[in-house]
Amino acid sequence: MHPLTVGHLPDLPGAVLAEEPYWRVLPTLSMRTVAVAHDPSVHLKLPLATATLGQRNRRTIKPGTLTDGAAGQLLLQAVLEREPRLAARILHADEQCHAQAAGEELLAVLLRRYPAGLDEAVTVPLAALLAPAPGGRLVVDHLADRFHGGSVLDLYRELVELLLDWQTTLFGYGIALESHQQNTSLVLDTVEGRTRLRLLYKDNDGPRINTARLGELAPYRALFDDRRIFGDQDRPLTDLFTTITGHLCTAALAFGLAEHGRAPLERTLGLLREALTEAVDRLGPAGAALRADLLDAERLPVKAMVTAGTLLSKERSGAADINKHYTDGPNYLRRAGTS
Repeated sequence: MHPLTVGHLPDLPGAVLAEEPYWRVLPTLSMRTVAVAHDPSVHLKLPLATATLGQRNRRTIKPGTLTDGAAGQLLLQAVLEREPRLAARILHADEQCHAQAAGEELLAVLLRRYPAGLDEAVTVPLAALLAPAPGGRLVVDHLADRFHGGSVLDLYRELVELLLDWQTTLFGYGIALESHQQNTSLVLDTVEGRTRLRLLYKDNDGPRINTARLGELAPYRALFDDRRIFGDQDRPLTDLFTTITGHLCTAALAFGLAEHGRAPLERTLGLLREALTEAVDRLGPAGAALRADLLDAERLPVKAMVTAGTLLSKERSGAADINKHYTDGPNYLRRAGTS
């Protein structure tokens, strides 16, 4: 159980608290996840008896979630085996080891192991890039100084080109990920005098998958627990792609860099639209839905988590999933110039 919950949980049938703590752990960016002090490459994801959006978005671990995360990792690795140009640049934490008391949301654990060989690399979550570092400059400024000759825009360009290449490639297989800026990290190092940028992913539960386009990957469907993951339409995928890969992982940086004076907004959004257009074009006909629902749409989906989680009942909001309930807003990409 999570250290913060000890002494605050209701009686759990069959659960016995050990006399002494087993491991010393440290907090991480994720509120439910702790790092093992003697081996920080091992993280433990543990349930918390709290909620972040009213009472409907509980931070416990629902039965089946850990199974789906493990299944998602295997599916993504199968995609990378078919995409050699991306195989060396996309990394995944190992999330195959997990346990849960039957039907119990408060007794569960995911043991997450990060890939070996990253000791000489700088690993930074996307969520940290616009944060102030000691001294007042942004984290992204320090990364640009070290790896891109001081050009924040060059770092942003390389990031969005790789991230969009990967995510649109997944879309071609009928897959969209809930890989927001906390679950996506940059891995930067120098190899033979040249900067290498890779992406590291974790928490692969909660995707949306169009089974009509899975093709030879269809057998992986049997590994998942949550049936809401699957459908036979692209719209759930383009909604998820837009709100996660679009708004949170790429556009938020475009707006943030402009707000902090690193480049004009027309420049950052223009660069984003250009990279997105190239990635969608590579898909050919399979990218038609993304082009229509993201690049050319007058309005874009926006997550309505507060409405779904706190303001209305599910009966009134119609929300089957708090994380995938949407309203809409204007498409900022339609106004973007070219970089």
